[in-house]
Amino acid sequence: MKRTVLITGATSGIGLATARLLARHSFRLILCGRRLDRLQALQAELSVHTACRILSFDVREAEEVAAAVQSLLADWQAIDVLINNAGNAHGLDPIQSGKQYDWDAMIDINVKGLLYVSQTIIPSMTERKSGHIINIGSIAGKEVYPNGNVYCASKFAVDALTKGMRMDLNPFGIKVTGIHPGLVETEFSLVRFKGDEARASQVYKGYEPLKPEDIAEVILFALTRPAHVVLADLVVFPTAQASATQVKKDI
Repeated sequence: MKRTVLITGATSGIGLATARLLARHSFRLILCGRRLDRLQALQAELSVHTACRILSFDVREAEEVAAAVQSLLADWQAIDVLINNAGNAHGLDPIQSGKQYDWDAMIDINVKGLLYVSQTIIPSMTERKSGHIINIGSIAGKEVYPNGNVYCASKFAVDALTKGMRMDLNPFGIKVTGIHPGLVETEFSLVRFKGDEARASQVYKGYEPLKPEDIAEVILFALTRPAHVVLADLVVFPTAQASATQVKKDI
């Protein structure tokens, strides 16, 4: 029987690449995001490969999350895989000049959003004693870097929640995986720098960063291990990267 996968943040970056790859491997997909037009276009694209449903909601709104998931028809309610991919970085300010609205955006999406979505899916998994949760973290959840303060704190929280989930859900046979990418060329820097394309493009100059498809391949690998195997905690770098702050650039 085909497994049903719910992906948050499915309209761009890692979420989009993962949706496309899993569709080609015949997973049933529930694609989630805020941008309904992108979700509809993606559903049309992927429906030639597999069955797809779309849910448009903001992970920051707990009631909105719950209502969206509850709106699924009965044969889509048993979600086998949850990929908590939605996340963001806002600003790159030192702590003394950080902006509260940036802090709120990062904590509300990266931490609370992950919790709200997980809260709607986990009860069905524990009832069936089956499931796999993949949380997309960041090297920023393993190493703090200058001006990363609140973003790093939010991703450290994701790492802690992933470890806590693994412990709490162990009695139910539910797999929990944390994947922590380094530099991946996505809309990440464009969001962090508030749409400043010139500044965002400089982040990926002088070396070959990871592509979203690279992380999608890791996700697929994690999902296709035997039942007795779980890839618990993975850090993925481009070859040019050695740590959160050390990158070999040819410029």
